[in-house]
Formats: sequence, C-alpha cells, structure tokens
Amino acid sequence: MSDPETEIKMSSKPASKSQAEPVQKRLCSNLFLSVKFFVLCHSLLQLAQLMISGYLKSSISTIEKRFGLSSQTSGLLAAFNEVGNTTLIVFVSYFGSRVHRPRLIGLGAVLVAVAGLLMSLPHFIAEPYHYDHVDLDLSQDSASSLCMLPQAPALALVSAAVPTPSNSSCALYTEVRQVVVVGLMFLAQTLLGVGAVPIQPFGISYIDDFAHPNNSPLYLGILFAVTLVGPGLAYGLGGLMLRFYVDIDRMPEGGISLTPKDPRWVGAWWLGFLVSAGAVTLTALPYFFFPREMPKEKQELGFQKQILPSLDDKGESSLMKQGTDNSPEKEKDGESQIAPDLTMIQFIKTFPQVLLQNLRHPIFLLVVLAQVNMTSMVAGMATFLPKFLERQFSVTASFANLLIGSISIPAAMLGIMIGGVLVHRLHLGPTRCATVSILGSLICMVFGLPLFFMGCPTHPIANVYGPSSLLENEDFLNCTQLCSCSKSNFNPVCDTWSRTEYVTPCQAGCTGMQGDPGPGQGPIIYTNCSCLISGVRGSSVTSGSCESPCSHLLLSFILLISLGAAVASITHTPSFMLILRGVKNEDKSLAVGIQFMLMRVLAWMPSPVIHGIAIDTACVFWADTCGMRSLCRYYDHTVLRHRFIGLQFFYKLGTLVCFTLVFIILRQQEKEAACSGSQHGSVSQEEKLILSSEKRSGESIV
Repeated sequence: MSDPETEIKMSSKPASKSQAEPVQKRLCSNLFLSVKFFVLCHSLLQLAQLMISGYLKSSISTIEKRFGLSSQTSGLLAAFNEVGNTTLIVFVSYFGSRVHRPRLIGLGAVLVAVAGLLMSLPHFIAEPYHYDHVDLDLSQDSASSLCMLPQAPALALVSAAVPTPSNSSCALYTEVRQVVVVGLMFLAQTLLGVGAVPIQPFGISYIDDFAHPNNSPLYLGILFAVTLVGPGLAYGLGGLMLRFYVDIDRMPEGGISLTPKDPRWVGAWWLGFLVSAGAVTLTALPYFFFPREMPKEKQELGFQKQILPSLDDKGESSLMKQGTDNSPEKEKDGESQIAPDLTMIQFIKTFPQVLLQNLRHPIFLLVVLAQVNMTSMVAGMATFLPKFLERQFSVTASFANLLIGSISIPAAMLGIMIGGVLVHRLHLGPTRCATVSILGSLICMVFGLPLFFMGCPTHPIANVYGPSSLLENEDFLNCTQLCSCSKSNFNPVCDTWSRTEYVTPCQAGCTGMQGDPGPGQGPIIYTNCSCLISGVRGSSVTSGSCESPCSHLLLSFILLISLGAAVASITHTPSFMLILRGVKNEDKSLAVGIQFMLMRVLAWMPSPVIHGIAIDTACVFWADTCGMRSLCRYYDHTVLRHRFIGLQFFYKLGTLVCFTLVFIILRQQEKEAACSGSQHGSVSQEEKLILSSEKRSGESIV
C-alpha cells in the first residue's frame, strides 16, 4: 500500500501544462456553446454598431462647416447608409439559416469597422482647417480680416501681400475637398449599411433557434434594452469629441484663438469614428469562434416565471405561444416559409408577390404608414436637432449633443418600456392598442405646438439680414468698399451696443485689435471701427456672433422635445403588436421584414434629405467658395423654426390620421364579428375578428 501522505502530496501537485490546456480548451468551447454568452456578445456588438451609425448625426453640423456642405448634402450623407442596407436586406430572408450566421455577423461587423475608419480618413487627406477664411493661400491669423484703408501705408503693404487665389487653385480646391473627400464619406456610409445587414436579423434568429422557447423573449428583451443605449452613447461621444479642436493632431504653432462658442469652431469629429470603429472591432472577434449550430438550450431560467409571468389568452405570452406552438409542417405551408425550397432567382421573382399580398391587408398597411410617419419624424430630429439647437439658442455643438444624449434619448427609451408594460399588464387587444397609439400621437402633437413660438428672430447682420437700413445704408457700403474686404473671409464680430453682427472686422471698419490673447484667453477686441451702422465712430467690437436673447428657453424646449419623444415612443410596442396580429401566423416573420424595409425606403432614406432641404430654404447668407455656393453662414431663425417644427408636426399629423383609420376599421370589424359570432357561439375577440375578415376576403386581417 502507498503512503497516504505521499498520495496527498501527489494530488496537491499542480497539473502539468499538457493537462491544463485541454481544460482551458473545454472551457472556451463550452463558453462559445452558450446562448447566454452569444446574447451578451450580440448586445455589445449592436450597441457599438448603433453608436458608430449614430455618431454621424451627432457631428453633422461640424462636418458641414469643415467641408462646406449644405444641409441637403449632409442629409443625403446621413441617409446613404440605408442604400446598401435596403439593397441587401431582402436576401437575408432568403439565406436564413443556410449560412454560418455567427461568422457572417462577424464579417459584417468588420466591414462596419472599416466603414468607420473610412469616415475618419478625410481628416487625414484634407488640408488643415482654415477658420478665418476659405482661401488656402492666405495666412491664418486674426489680423488677416482687418480693414486695410488706402491712407495707411503700413497696412497697405500687408494688404498687398495677401494673394488672390487663381482659377487653377480654386479648381484644385474644389476637386480635392468637395469631390474626393465627400465621395469617401458617401462610400463609407454605403459600406456601413452593407455591413449592418446581417447583424440584427441573423443575431435574433440565432438566439431564437437555440434558446429555450420560454427564455427567448427575455433574451431578446435584454438585447433590445442594451442596444437602445447605443444612440445615447453616440451623442455623448459626440459631445465629448467636439470639445477638442479638429486639428488637435496638427495644431498650428502658437495654438489657436478660437473657443468652442465661436461660430468658426470645428471639433474633432473624426476621433469619434476611430473610437467607435475600435469598439466594433473588439466586439466582432468572438463571432468567429461560435459554431454554425449550437445545442438547443434545455433548461428554463429559474427566475423567468417571476420576471415574465404568464398572461391569459389576451396577453403577449399567448401570442408568443401561438408563434412557438406552430409545427414545422404548418410553417412550411405559408408563403413566407417557401424560401428554403426556392432558388435565388425564384425567390426574387416570388418576393414581390408576397410583398403585395401583405400590403393588401388594410391594418398592416395603415400601421406601417403610421410607423413610416413616426420614423420620418425621428430621422429628421436625430439628424438635425443638434444643429437646430446651435442656431436657435447659441449653444455649442458639444453641449447640444450632451443634452440630446442625456435627456431626449433616455426619454424615448423610457417611452418604449412604458408601452411594453402597458401591453403586457393591461392585456391590450388590437382595438386598445390602436387607442393607445392614437392617444400617444395626439399628446405628442400637443407637446409640439408650443415649439413653434419658443425662439427669437435673427439678430441684425450688416449687409445680410435685418431692417432695410442695414441693407441699403450708403455710408456703410461706401465705407466697406474703401476697406477692400474679402468676400471669402468669415470672422464674425458683434457690436454689443446695438446687437448688430458683422461678417468680418473689415466690414465693421476695424483697423486695430487689442492683441491676440492666444488659446483659451477669451474673445478678441477689435478697435477703431469706423463703419458701424450705430454711428459711433472709433468704437470696438467683440469677436464671435451675437448671443441669442432666447438662451433661457433652451431647457424648456428640450424638455418639451423629450416629453414628446417619450409619449410618441409609447406607441412603438402597441403598433408592433398590431402588425403581429394583423397577418397570418405563417406570414409574421416576413411581415416584420417588410415593415423594416418600408421604413428604410420611405422614412430613413428620404426624411434627412427633406429636412435638409427645408433647412436650406431658411438660409439668408451662403458662403462663397471660389464662386460656388457651399455652406450656409446665417439663417432666418423664425423661418428655420417654423419649417423644421412644421415638418415634424406634419409627420405627427400623418401618424395620428393612420392610427385613427386603424381604429375605425377595427371597430367596424368588431361589429361584423359580433354579428358573425352569434352564429358561431362564444368566441374571443381575436377569433371574432378573424371570422369576420375570413368571411369578407378569406384572409386573416387582424
């Protein structure tokens, strides 16, 4: 017999390296065979993917200033990622589980990361930002825009030293910065849309295939809750990065004299894309280790029944059971399930027929149109609300993003959760879901009405905007002609005494300045200003635009916007349930896919462009770049507010009208089902509606 002490010593010896490696491999393999770990990875990936796609919206006004874009062009840029997404999203329904879904998700995420890197590339290939002017040949300093009177010999020498850009330099400037740089961003947005195609659909189907049927709703709820944080993080990241100067990596000698409140300030918009691309890359790595198929989860979570108690036949659980209880044989009978038996060409030919079949259902069509209107409102607000706040209330781009990311986005998330709780706890049927949607749309419109009046008109801008005396003052025009002011310069100054703004110190007739205070030392004071419309000769003006007198309304405005977003978001879950209950059971998955496709084509793609066009029509002064119109320097604030808020109000009204029509149709179907139900005995509300619709068209409508 062996010595017990010897056996204890032998057993306490650490395992050899060859023994430890199989254990580690088994642990890793078990980890990648867990659907819970996949839910964690996919939540983080979708969060990072939404952060990189939402970051552009947080920095849209900064990119406009940096590259001289109109709001129409920037709106088209924001919507361009939907082009690649919409083109390929249909094929996701075809491929289904035929492909290695985790690996395809990983490849899509890598493509999203590459798109993020491409979005930041224009910063590195473009010339450094010239904030005093748009001519590349001019020196960048505060004295370059002073008035150079003929009787001042010393200043005349400085003026003679300032070259005028030639046509060739203008052509080169236009080609490099407007075509190549902007083309790169459009290409990046297209790749971003293509890369995002497999992420959400394949991830949701993978979770639903291998999770326990009772655990799947909880996993998907966790997934959606985590990914909702993505847009909020995007605006928060934008608020942080735009505090840094755009050329922080190639700062000019002596620094810059700008502050974030200066209208010429451009933040480091490109940094956020690098951070987001890095986050997407890290979250994409685990997907290359998940198997094509994993063992089906067999155990229900112990706390599942406490978190998601079972509902009666009118609640969501019955709907989920209805979807999960369908046998594979029944599912294959529906047209939405014939894809696995078709070739690619046959699928493309069949898809339009299935699309038209679903669009024939009045409930489905009206609910989708309501969601298109609501999504159009959200798309326009998400893209241009930061710019709107900057112009209306004289706030910095970073502060506007922080307000949206910390107040408006959480309010919308809260509204979505409240809508889900209402459907879950109150056991809302189709008619009550329509009622909740109508009330949410109506209250959202009520919150939007005061926004038309919360703002101030544009302050007077000499020779640009204001009373006729500002535009036709002969003394002022003659004075500025003597100064030989350049039309390409933009260095706004404010006469605080009369609250009149001048495009440059030259237009104010300023010939001196109280020294360049340097970086972070406050505004520059320009002196000896002889062209002031106020008539006070020799006065001084302060660098920067005149402050808005309506800054105190900013908090009230953002609170009303957030309350409206919260109430509108309550309609999300009820309207989604109307779609699920508005088509045949076997058509539900395809109906949801059609819903998202129509929302992309009819809302996310055109809405930013439409909002951008509406914003451009309020412009009163365009920057002139080598004889070409580039970005807007000044807006008519009243027109801007009325058109931007008016467009939002139009979409809210469209949502209310669609939900009202849905309610009217449902009430009519209830009456018909009641008459039919008296002949078929006592049945549930949903069954009455189905019987009524089958009697009329032979197809389930509700």
